[in-house]
Amino acid sequence: MSADPHGATDTLPHQVSGLRGATIQKRRAAAASLGKSGNISAIPFLVEALADAHPGVRTDVIQALGRLGDSSAVPALITTLADPDFGVRAAAIAALGKIKDRDAVIPLIRCLQDKEIMIRTGAAEVLGRMGDRRAIGPLKLLLKDTFSQVRE
Repeated sequence: MSADPHGATDTLPHQVSGLRGATIQKRRAAAASLGKSGNISAIPFLVEALADAHPGVRTDVIQALGRLGDSSAVPALITTLADPDFGVRAAAIAALGKIKDRDAVIPLIRCLQDKEIMIRTGAAEVLGRMGDRRAIGPLKLLLKDTFSQVRE
């Protein structure tokens, strides 16, 4: 297997084809494999796979994008913050936290208003680690949240 400095290998076409696999398991395995590959050339294919109907596949794709850690994935990850599935939104927050791109700050601030406690908590943790001054006021407002888990 040959590799270039960007992590590209001769298995990329095979891994990418797995994203369109007939089974959920194949699509999830392909996403995980691409995330572990370190190959940023896979990002456009992973972004396309965010349209998968299965939330588990979308979650694995998001985790792969976070693992690759390239800011070119941030716009697509931001769109997944509005996904109807709680797990997908949580994965997007975690991935954006790994990438630490400042373009994600305002969308993450919006997540502080999510109906799900774990989404608010996750967004608060990521924003705190990012250290962007724009998040200070919104984070202070969480001190009034009705759930102690969010306040902490």
